[in-house]
Amino acid sequence: MNLADLLQDLLDEQASLDEVVASLDEGAWDLPTPSPRWSVTDQIGHLCYFDRSAALAIRDPEAFAAEAERLMEASQVSETSGDDFTLGEFRRLPPADRLERWRQGRRELAAAAGTLGERDRVSWYGPSMGAKSFVTARLMEAWAHGTDVCDTVEARRAPTHRLRHVAQLGYITRAWTYINRGLAPPEGDVRVELAAPAGDLWAWGDVAAAGDNSVKGPALDFCLVVTQRRHVADAALEISGERAREWLSMAQAFAGPPTDGPRARAARERSEQERETRARAARERSEQERETGARERIGS
Repeated sequence: MNLADLLQDLLDEQASLDEVVASLDEGAWDLPTPSPRWSVTDQIGHLCYFDRSAALAIRDPEAFAAEAERLMEASQVSETSGDDFTLGEFRRLPPADRLERWRQGRRELAAAAGTLGERDRVSWYGPSMGAKSFVTARLMEAWAHGTDVCDTVEARRAPTHRLRHVAQLGYITRAWTYINRGLAPPEGDVRVELAAPAGDLWAWGDVAAAGDNSVKGPALDFCLVVTQRRHVADAALEISGERAREWLSMAQAFAGPPTDGPRARAARERSEQERETRARAARERSEQERETGARERIGS
């Protein structure tokens, strides 16, 4: 796929999420999403900040480097200081203005990315990225954070051919998943065969080098796992071989410090049941103490 077509896919992915967000009432912007501490506002604010940062990286690499340094310094202050730096301004906007600010950031990115050549490289927060990889990463971010928003407001977006970009990024970042955790990537490959939304097959990985290590199933499920939107135990994937199982247990297709993603549904449900059991026991103890106190007062 050429860069122009890839950029159009990015714009279409953003527009797909725009349709969901544009229909939200003011209260929905404050709803908590699956990402810890993040609301719908924060999900869109994150996309807005980094879309505008991406545009700056293309237009003015030196200005971007200075802004990235300020972000790195701010992130060292506390657990939430990085979010305060990237999201603070967006959070302070009235809900009616947040959507337009995101759209403005998307327009800035589209204009800047339209100047890139096929072989250009773009400075980013780690190593520089080729133009296609750079645009693909922005598409993956829009889809992944959009998934969090859709899960929160119970909206459904039909899977499209654009998932191929996310799936390919998920495959090619297998080694990154290990390096990012300070681990040596294992030798050999993993064969990935995915059912595309249109019914065709998407495949990556050398069959001979993979041996018995393979991942098969719906492209959507694979994308949800490598972007850490679903636990691998909750995905309809057929995983064979220790190398494949280990990779998908910690797969991370995005930049940033290593994260573990969501817990399996069974573990979440078990935790919720345990919390409810503890809460019920506390309520019963409190009621017993009140009854005991009442009897003692009557007896006195």
